[in-house]
Amino acid sequence: MRQALGYYFVFAFVTLMNGHQFRCDYKYFPQAEGWLKLHRIPTNWREARLRCHLEGGNLASPLDAGLRLAMQAAMQQAELVKSGVFTGISGFFSRGDFHSIEGIPLSQIPHTWYGGEPDNHNDNESCILMVNNGDLADVSCAETFPYLCYGKAGRALVTNNCGTFDNEYQFDSRTGSCYKFHKVPRTWSRAYMACAAEGGHLAIINSDTEATVLRELFAKNPASSMVGNFWKDVAFIGFQDWGENREFLTIEGQTLEEAGYAKYASGEPNIAERGNVCGAIYRSALLDDLWCNRSPYAFICEKKPENPVCHD
Repeated sequence: MRQALGYYFVFAFVTLMNGHQFRCDYKYFPQAEGWLKLHRIPTNWREARLRCHLEGGNLASPLDAGLRLAMQAAMQQAELVKSGVFTGISGFFSRGDFHSIEGIPLSQIPHTWYGGEPDNHNDNESCILMVNNGDLADVSCAETFPYLCYGKAGRALVTNNCGTFDNEYQFDSRTGSCYKFHKVPRTWSRAYMACAAEGGHLAIINSDTEATVLRELFAKNPASSMVGNFWKDVAFIGFQDWGENREFLTIEGQTLEEAGYAKYASGEPNIAERGNVCGAIYRSALLDDLWCNRSPYAFICEKKPENPVCHD
């Protein structure tokens, strides 16, 4: 019996390690003692770092032999042989002082430089790339490359009824959706990115009932609970004019009327000059229009409990 229980616990541990215990869009690599996700679409280093952070991980670095091998394996499985991937190693804070996202200096990370590297070409290469053989090269942080995000094993991870480990998402039975109020202000584009990284989207109001849900959520986040100098009585949600002056559509391409809710506050929308204008709500849940990327504001994400949708 004791031997049988031992086998059971070993099986359970292996299932935990190889199952969807971090995020189902990440793959577990035993040699890395954690999960990796390849982002194929090239981006600059700052965007890569932020995306991994918003997903709950770090921009991956070959901190040891096991993690380096796992990163190489992920690249090979994706047939990513023509370019390297950004690592989390950079001189972001001080030119030439290379550290990983975790704060580990490059001098403490086993590494081999690619031929002719580092060369700090044009005195403008403060980020580190890993090529497919595991060697490193210095590149401009403004260049664009694919990248890997890493979630380390060992954390106690319990999925809630919103299908996430982020307990700031709360399910509301009136709509069947989960919502999160972000107190850290971002521009609309960054807010869109944050929601997507969490497996959701900027909230779309589909009914008076859903407006009530968001009004109640806003009330739980008074201005006094938000840190910083920004307007705290509005929050971005999921509609904008898509570059056409005051022709507002949701991020799913519907007019506000088609989506089910088009109640503006008195005097809104009031931005008359041309430019990219995005949607928001007041604390009353009545609609407002704001410049998309001129100033950061709070924002509200919405996700279905089954998102992100992943397949074994």
